[in-house]
Amino acid sequence: MVKPDGVGRGLIGACIQRFEQRGLKLVGMKFQQLSRETAEAHYAEHKGKPFFEDLVAFITSGPTVQMVWEGRDAVAVVRRMNGATDSSQADPGTIRGDFSLSKQRNIIHASDSPETAAREIALYFRPDELVNYALPTEDWLR
Repeated sequence: MVKPDGVGRGLIGACIQRFEQRGLKLVGMKFQQLSRETAEAHYAEHKGKPFFEDLVAFITSGPTVQMVWEGRDAVAVVRRMNGATDSSQADPGTIRGDFSLSKQRNIIHASDSPETAAREIALYFRPDELVNYALPTEDWLR
C-alpha cells in the first residue's frame, strides 16, 4: 500500500516502478480513501496499543493505493525493498531510505507474512478483482 504521504508526495509511480523493475507482477490495484472501519481492520493486531489511534488517523488522512504483487518470495522481497519501518534506519536504495525520514509517515506498507498478505488482500480485493495473466519475462525471472 502506498500510504497518504506517498500519494501526496507523488511517489505512487516511483514505488510501482521499483517493484516492476525488480520483476514482480502487479495483479491488483485500487486507489481509495480508507474508512475508519477498514483502517481499524487493517491494523487490528495493534488495537489497544498506545499508537493505534495515530495509525488509524494517519492512514485515513488521505487517499491510499492498495496493490497485490506476485513473484518469487514476493512478501520478503517487497519488505526488503521497502526498508526498515523507521525510515531513519532504512538503507539507502530502499523506498523508505530514499524517500522518508519518519517512522509513521514512511511512504509504504507491506504485509509481514504470507498469512497477513492473504488477510489484507481479502480486506481490499474481491477474488474477481485480481487479474491472472502471464508476463513474457516470467521464464527469465524464475
